[in-house]
Amino acid sequence: MNGNYRNAEPLIETYDGNDLGLTYTPGSSQFKVWAPTAFAVSLVLYETGGNGEDAGSLGYRDSGRVVPMQLQAGGIWSVCFPGDLQGRYYMYRAVYADGSIREAADPYAKAVSANGMRSAIIDLRATDPDGWAEDSCPVLPHPLDAVLYELHVRDFSVHESSGLQAKGKYKAFTEGGVKDSSGHALGIDHLVELGVTHVHLLPVFDFQTVDELKASPDDGLGASADNSYNWGYDPQHYNVPEGSYSSDPADPAVRIREFKEMIQALHSRGISVIMDVVYNHTYSVEEGPFEPLAPGYFYRRDYSGKLSDGSGVGNELATERPMVRKYIKDSLAYWAQEYHIDGFRFDLMGLIDSVTIREITEELRLQVNPSLLIYGEPWTGGDSPLVSKTLKGVQRGKGYAVFNDHFRSALKGDSDGWGRGFATGEPGKEGAVASGIMGAIHEFTDSPAETVNYVTAHDNLNLWDKVLATQGLRQAAGLPVLDNGRLKDGGNLEAALAAADPYFAVDPADVLGNETVRRSLLANGVILTSQGIPFLHAGDELLRSKFGDHNSYRSGDAVNAIRWGNKAGFAPVFAYYKGLIELRRKHPAFRLRGRQEIERSLEFLRCDGGVVAYRLKDHAGGDAWSNIVVIFNANREPVSQPLPDTGRCWNIVVDHTRAGSEAFRLAEGNAVVLEGLSMMVLYDSYGEPGPARKTVEFLYERQDGDYRGWNLWVWGTGIQDGQHDFKQLQKGRAVAKIDVHPGNTLVGYILRRNDWEERAGSEDRFVDCSGEAQSVRVLLSEQERSGTARNPLELTS
Repeated sequence: MNGNYRNAEPLIETYDGNDLGLTYTPGSSQFKVWAPTAFAVSLVLYETGGNGEDAGSLGYRDSGRVVPMQLQAGGIWSVCFPGDLQGRYYMYRAVYADGSIREAADPYAKAVSANGMRSAIIDLRATDPDGWAEDSCPVLPHPLDAVLYELHVRDFSVHESSGLQAKGKYKAFTEGGVKDSSGHALGIDHLVELGVTHVHLLPVFDFQTVDELKASPDDGLGASADNSYNWGYDPQHYNVPEGSYSSDPADPAVRIREFKEMIQALHSRGISVIMDVVYNHTYSVEEGPFEPLAPGYFYRRDYSGKLSDGSGVGNELATERPMVRKYIKDSLAYWAQEYHIDGFRFDLMGLIDSVTIREITEELRLQVNPSLLIYGEPWTGGDSPLVSKTLKGVQRGKGYAVFNDHFRSALKGDSDGWGRGFATGEPGKEGAVASGIMGAIHEFTDSPAETVNYVTAHDNLNLWDKVLATQGLRQAAGLPVLDNGRLKDGGNLEAALAAADPYFAVDPADVLGNETVRRSLLANGVILTSQGIPFLHAGDELLRSKFGDHNSYRSGDAVNAIRWGNKAGFAPVFAYYKGLIELRRKHPAFRLRGRQEIERSLEFLRCDGGVVAYRLKDHAGGDAWSNIVVIFNANREPVSQPLPDTGRCWNIVVDHTRAGSEAFRLAEGNAVVLEGLSMMVLYDSYGEPGPARKTVEFLYERQDGDYRGWNLWVWGTGIQDGQHDFKQLQKGRAVAKIDVHPGNTLVGYILRRNDWEERAGSEDRFVDCSGEAQSVRVLLSEQERSGTARNPLELTS
């Protein structure tokens, strides 16, 4: 077919308008599609969604009405159809010079029929729930204030123990006031009680491998052969919510309305929503969303002309090409604007070129939401010809974060095997753990805001099962060997799971005394008290097990569903997690904002022999506590740790029995004894410290209004030097806010474009911060000359 561009940059027309896809009004509908190599393109209007509806009824006809489209500049085919088309469906039919004909859904479709068979025409405003216009994203002062919680929509509610009515559905998140028989909060109330700030949802755009018309809430409990379960890393329609999580996938509007209701419910409880997005590959090429209308363009190829496979699933999107990059940007902006999404996690971000990720971060924050949280996996799933991969270190100073797999491995060992780390019994990992505690600022980050710290996620063994493996307890727990959702050696899965007991060694009367429990708490205890952005896998706080399945992407509810009965059974574990999150959120010392601030405030007291101990000193980050000591003991036996001599007694807020932000006992003398496999947090005194930092607010004004690529390079802040982005627009000006240590008086800055492609002025410039004012505002313009900015400009608000 035409347009097999291989790796060469195709010399074809591109389009920069923002109106691709369907623009609907009751009076008319405009359709635009980019198909630059097509000989002719037609719009085909249908009465049904293409899933065989009414196919057996008398007089049934759905052959489609063909409407020719007109070729316009930029490779765009367009037609405006009069009248109200709401409730109809459509496809594009492309004819190529070689005589081949392809019919495909709209790549920019915002609504689809069941299983994504056809694009749907709906009025999006009719899908808005009551109060949607007033829905607002919870705003945190800084990305480091986030506590992320990774969750699969179906896993959250599908088990009968959830007590929720809309099992496996978006609407389950709207059900409040649900408790178990012991009075423990379940569902969304559980998330609020736990204290997380963001729910990170595994892919919720329309994916291909689940039959939406058969995925009932209670099937898949025995096996996955019924095709009712998947994590969702098999994209089909990037701009439409997945239908299997809706109450009626056959109605294109229902999934959209219920998705918005889920977002609205979480926002109303103060919880932001992260979307896990998969722009590195598609499930299918020939039957995917791009190939039929732009053959050869959207996919990356190796040097022999074959589809490259850095994703491990057969293809990669060529994100470096203009229209692929545009598609990703348009899609992300749509989710952020139409659905009020608060951030994005990029699957295999290493396969997305660094320019695309940089532009996404900059433009979405400037044009859509300055508080968007952006992070991803800085690796690939295989070899790729892409030169500018987004790997660890590439994110330095660029405003987004990456997963810290160094820290992960140091804490637990390998991901699926018997290998051990600090929390699972391996000596010699103290230095690597210390590096992670510091936010990897001496490894691959410029700032702790660039690292997402975690031990486990949806991939690989989850935390409980990994610790069991390192202890050699898989067989004792009766965990089956699973492969693609089935028993590897055959047999009845339900019976095998019923026979397993992942918690066989846990004494209900002494849950926190169990070794596996202690190792689990130690691992995530390190995460929740380290510099950076903490990330938890759903159910860790309930000792969730997936019965040893290291790749449960289609293993069904029997393996994946969260067992909510664990909350009552392991209540002390939940309370411990809740206390650690409360401690982190109440005390800014655990959320230091920059490299210089960490280097000034954090000192290690010990880093050997299975012990890591450090102090956060001198009201770190403006904390009310003067000095904080954190100690981790990865030995089975107790250890003694000397405490700094500050002339005050030490108050214990976390030990092997409980965690929180209130002192419950005092350390005796100048040393403290930690039980084996435990952590401890202590402080010496509290009070009202001086201001943690000053703020310099830069307002940049350009006559052309084009702020793409422009940023500040600053030094002398005492908190975080280096690149700082403009993150929002105010009255036509781009705004950046810089934290400055209270003791610093002069901050230098340079206005530049990208990485020194251009700089404004030839001399360094400075801001005088020596006064008592806690904030300074500086106006930058294209005509600004170098010098020292004193007496901040009075700007009308």
